[in-house]
Amino acid sequence: MPLNHTIYTHSDAHQPLDLNLLFFGKEECIPGHAWGPGIRDAYILHYIHGGTGILRMGDAEYRLGEGQGFLILPETVVQYEADRDDPWVYSWIGFRGLQALSLMERAQLTTSSPVYTMHDVPIFSRFYELLLETANQSAGDIQAQGILYQLMYTLIARLPVQPAASNHSRPKEMHIRQAIEYIDNSYSQKISVQDISQAAGLDRTYLSSLFKARFGMSLQAFLLEYRMNRAVELLHHTDLSVSEISRSVGYEDPFLFSKMFKKIKGASPRRLREELLQTSP
Repeated sequence: MPLNHTIYTHSDAHQPLDLNLLFFGKEECIPGHAWGPGIRDAYILHYIHGGTGILRMGDAEYRLGEGQGFLILPETVVQYEADRDDPWVYSWIGFRGLQALSLMERAQLTTSSPVYTMHDVPIFSRFYELLLETANQSAGDIQAQGILYQLMYTLIARLPVQPAASNHSRPKEMHIRQAIEYIDNSYSQKISVQDISQAAGLDRTYLSSLFKARFGMSLQAFLLEYRMNRAVELLHHTDLSVSEISRSVGYEDPFLFSKMFKKIKGASPRRLREELLQTSP
């Protein structure tokens, strides 16, 4: 029987700040099996175990085979099709997160260069099986995140060593780190974008543009996402009331907090807490 599995994790409810494993799967495609043209809402990394197929992205077409892989990027029109004589078998892993774009850029995987090669690299040939093994293990979610990070590391490490960052780019990264450190230390207080910008020593508009380029969101959106991620952790791992959690993440008004939480997470704090408790081992 052909293999065709997709496993959805529960980590999408937690929304970690940096990288978030959403799902993974493996498929032994039937001849000519195709998907698209269409778009996905997550980063999906494919690895080909055997057979061949075609990937179409933008105006480019790639014929791929065993030991190669490709990245589908969010909101990018893509189409892929298994060969009719030698259809491919591939595994995939889907993820999102504030660091997802920058990690893929470091791995030099973009819409104009979505293909990579990983012949005889165990973490790529076995990540589906490794992730399956975490399903019923204690702290398996942490182990699964570790596998995702190992994939990211392997993709980046395969590239030639890059020259040291220029003096022009280093200050930008420094200011971003300063801003994130300030948020990490002060998110529970009544801080504003102006406060963060002053701590980083930059104009608020310019700093927000750096965050937009680095994380795909403005500084204001980053702060909001950070606070709501922290609120999810408190809902899941503490018995604090919604009002107490609201104050813990910098909101004096619990009604405003609940409104913003539902806007970002798609459910009220109480509803999400119930869902988290139901899915906890």
